[in-house]
Amino acid sequence: MKPAPALIATRPIVRLDERGQPHAASVTIAEETPVTLVYNGRRHAVMMATPSDLEDFAIGFSLTEGIVQAADALRAISIQSEQDGSVTLDIRIGGADFARLLEMGRRSMAGRSGCGVCGAERIEDVLRPLPTVPRGTPVALSAIRRALVALDDAQVLNAEVRMVHGAAWADMSGAIQCVREDIGRHNALDKLIGARCKAAIPETGFAMITSRCSFEMVQKAVAAGMTMLVALSAPTARAVRLADEAGLTVIARARAAQQSIFTHPWRVDHTA
Repeated sequence: MKPAPALIATRPIVRLDERGQPHAASVTIAEETPVTLVYNGRRHAVMMATPSDLEDFAIGFSLTEGIVQAADALRAISIQSEQDGSVTLDIRIGGADFARLLEMGRRSMAGRSGCGVCGAERIEDVLRPLPTVPRGTPVALSAIRRALVALDDAQVLNAEVRMVHGAAWADMSGAIQCVREDIGRHNALDKLIGARCKAAIPETGFAMITSRCSFEMVQKAVAAGMTMLVALSAPTARAVRLADEAGLTVIARARAAQQSIFTHPWRVDHTA
């Protein structure tokens, strides 16, 4: 079996100083790898991703794309590194789930690292109905701010390359319990969702993302049953409408000292 793809690469560059003078240097950058998701032998999608935590990715993607309804519906996941440097995720699911997948149709093109819905063949597959999230428990504002302060240091890969997105889960005290990173913001969130399904991570808490809060990020958070999504950048109007309908609290433009609550502000306890 071919070794797993590297996560980073070191490349020589020419660095220009303040006077415009060139200097030889080197820089560490993140890899970008085609990851093919195959269900019961049928190729469904190719996503450009960081080749780490791929079992978590397979679980999270399968759940948030509506391929399975629960993580235990995934019967087996195998990871194969290919000769061309790509990775294949061979995923086994039950007959009823596979029949539904055949009705959905496969993605007709590769998902780029910045795109969460690339290649979907039908608009109803993109704008599919979503459940209402659980009511949950209000989160202390101090916990949200504590987690925002800790988020940057928790991103190990980004500390090296300064170019990947992060998705993190914090408990009710604001302590970060899990972090996943990827070149694609949606991939990072899928990995986080998959990791929460596998590990003994507290169910109560909130998710944080380092990217903008676009529609598919809200869609994935709702599909995973999250009640609060905190984003460093701004949301889109469609994302806000979807979050409002589904009952998800969206906090965006979030920094340690200031946050903007776009939907369901009652989940933020300003007194604690």
